[in-house]
Amino acid sequence: MSRQPSGRSLLTDLYQITMAYGYWCQGMHERESVFHLFYRSPPFGGRHVVAAGLVTALEWLDGFALSASDIAFLKSLVGNDNQPLFRDAFLADLSKMRLTIDLDAMREGSIVYPHEPLLRVRGQLWQCQWIETALLNTINFQSLIATKASRIRDIAGNDSVLEFGLRRAQGVDGAMSASRAAYLGGCDATSNVLAGKAYGIPVRGTHAHSWVMSFETERESFNAYADAMPNNCIFLVDTYDTLEGVRHAIEVGTRLRNTGHTMVGIRLDSGDLTSLSIQARMLLDAAGFQDAKIVASNDLDENAMREMKAAGSPIAVWGIGTKLVTAYDQPALGGVYKLAAIQDGNGKLSPRIKLSETAIKTSVPGVLQVRRYYRDSHAVGDILYSELTGPPQSPMAFAPTAKREPHDLSEHDASEDLLVPILRGGQRVATLPSLIESREFARAERLRMSPSTRQLEDAPPYRFGLEERLSQLRENMITQATVTNVESAK
Repeated sequence: MSRQPSGRSLLTDLYQITMAYGYWCQGMHERESVFHLFYRSPPFGGRHVVAAGLVTALEWLDGFALSASDIAFLKSLVGNDNQPLFRDAFLADLSKMRLTIDLDAMREGSIVYPHEPLLRVRGQLWQCQWIETALLNTINFQSLIATKASRIRDIAGNDSVLEFGLRRAQGVDGAMSASRAAYLGGCDATSNVLAGKAYGIPVRGTHAHSWVMSFETERESFNAYADAMPNNCIFLVDTYDTLEGVRHAIEVGTRLRNTGHTMVGIRLDSGDLTSLSIQARMLLDAAGFQDAKIVASNDLDENAMREMKAAGSPIAVWGIGTKLVTAYDQPALGGVYKLAAIQDGNGKLSPRIKLSETAIKTSVPGVLQVRRYYRDSHAVGDILYSELTGPPQSPMAFAPTAKREPHDLSEHDASEDLLVPILRGGQRVATLPSLIESREFARAERLRMSPSTRQLEDAPPYRFGLEERLSQLRENMITQATVTNVESAK
């Protein structure tokens, strides 16, 4: 288990600590509680999210401990009266705090639908509250990037996809997290060498325009690169004149072939990539380089790829950078972390609900679990149920945000619960798959979903909803909370 750098346990919003202090002042900080991390609306106009970031989140949780310098910093914080925010006794208790939470999670690579918990956290109220921000920071971003990569992979088909986003990523942490999540979501390799070392991701890359410009001629630069790295030759051909660059690459490729080496291909990085790739393919094939790959880069994403493939582009390797690692068209997932149950005066867990005038923001109460139903090894729908009342009694899924006829999932021939135990009492109880295994799992999960639900646009809705008793509990709590608020206002 890796240890985080000193001070990383303070990776939280101040209001998490002020709430922890408030709970401590009320003597309720150790009260058992249950929180869920979920999202409300799928990104990129799609229907689902690919779960990612669990391993990174666990590394943070494993290293959780407040150091003497952390406590000293918290002691230095003051309120608007210039007096300390926190009592010394609270800080003393914080210095001894060790996480004792239970954590259940969807496996990385899982397909997740709105309102379904990616994580369920159960434990002392102040601990569950403190870790909210770091969990959201990790799970939101990596799940967003993995989802984007999954969409790109679906369009790429059997083509190779390379993640080229390091130079455009949001800082070093963003770059490393993006490389990891992009590989999990379906990319084949990365240009990020540190990510290759840290995560075991294959690394790829050849040369830039500056290499070509460092020589008197393009032909001279290609020859020099071939001499230096005859086993890694993909020539960037658009520094001056693209098609002339292809011809120069063919000349050098012929020399390589005569010495027992192979030109891997060429790369296009500007211009009309569809037209240029078609013309380049014709030149390569005519010269006997049918196996040479055409690599394309330059602000690509799944939408541009789909258009280019539909127009007949023979590009076989896609270098995706900015629009992948920044999730350019939707740069935040918007996942949330909500209290769903808390210990009452009798020592039992009592459901809690957050109301909103916006229906989609009204939460689901209880200790939630997700059951997925299958037929012929393909997912047909999900039911969200509360472990406080038990597994679904019937395969009917009631919509969480609108009153409509329930989905009938009775045609299933198998089912499984998706949240699995990861931590108990703060200790690992599960051995997590490697990143490569999670990537393969994500690929298999995509294949278990209906192809129509993976469409980039206008995908038909996936059938998911609440178990009947949970749906009724939610409606009753909404009604009761509304009545209570009205009466208290009189």
